[in-house]
Amino acid sequence: MSPEVFVDVLREALSMVILLVSAIILPSLFVGLAVSVFQAATSINEQTINFLPRLIVTLLALSWGGHWLVQKLMDFTFEMVDRIPQVVG
Repeated sequence: MSPEVFVDVLREALSMVILLVSAIILPSLFVGLAVSVFQAATSINEQTINFLPRLIVTLLALSWGGHWLVQKLMDFTFEMVDRIPQVVG
């Protein structure tokens, strides 16, 4: 395997990981930020208030986007399997 092919496969794999993780983490990040702004505005210093909304949004993102996430992962896997002759040869 040439270094160029290895770097290309690694780059595609890392971009896929970033895409899949960001689809789950970004909604939770925005909800956590909104709850933190609300806590700062109302002077509520309870740390557990931030946990439940983020958990619910993460679970909703997984349930609503799960089909898309699995489809992207399957497409990537099939593409990598199709590239085996290029990598080996």
